[in-house]
Amino acid sequence: MPELSPFAWVLLAVAAVVIGLSKTAVPGAGTLAVASFAAVLPARESTGTILLLLILADMFAITMYVRHVNWRALLRLAPAIVAGLLVGVLFLAVADDAWVKRTIGVLLLGVIAVTLWRRRMASALVDGPPRRGAAAVYGTLGGFTTMVANAAGPVMSMYFLAARFPVKEFLGTAAWLFAIVNISKVPFSVGLGLITVPGLLLDAILAPLVVAGALGGRWIADRIDQRLFERLVIILTVVGAVYLLI
Repeated sequence: MPELSPFAWVLLAVAAVVIGLSKTAVPGAGTLAVASFAAVLPARESTGTILLLLILADMFAITMYVRHVNWRALLRLAPAIVAGLLVGVLFLAVADDAWVKRTIGVLLLGVIAVTLWRRRMASALVDGPPRRGAAAVYGTLGGFTTMVANAAGPVMSMYFLAARFPVKEFLGTAAWLFAIVNISKVPFSVGLGLITVPGLLLDAILAPLVVAGALGGRWIADRIDQRLFERLVIILTVVGAVYLLI
């Protein structure tokens, strides 16, 4: 087990709860957890440690939306996502911890910018389907971002919004996409040494908090002001990303 300060344990515990919430109630909040893990743990190992917790939360998400998935859209995205994943694997194979840490910071700021832009342009995006080649662009970026930083949520959400999916189809397709992608990343993460025994022990301690966050997601989402919560997530994620860049 890594030696962590009490503050670090609190930060990881909160991040674990946020992982569950991000999968069942607040899409995009997972970037806060990514920043927290990368700030507390060595950057490379943090990606493997958080990956298993994301998969645990994915299992809850797909059970909630098991009948709402657009498989045609997933098949359209698959080649580009695979390409992006492979580029991410190559990057992780040659990049040292400092590069990975800074890259995670830059990617987090990038996906936050995408999220804010998507909100601002939401009405324009809904008015028309994504242009030809959008699946290749967003799929590749999403594959690379998820392999390097586990932070592809805002990128892929933008694509699904542009595709004019109904709410349940949006959530169901996203849930299945990330479940499949995250599971496919496990062999690469093991081969790159990102999943370690200390990381597994840490996951075992934090897993109940992920489950609690996932189960409580619907209850909280019905009672908290969504706009305020998302603003807090964005602010805290920017702080975490800037911290990684310093």
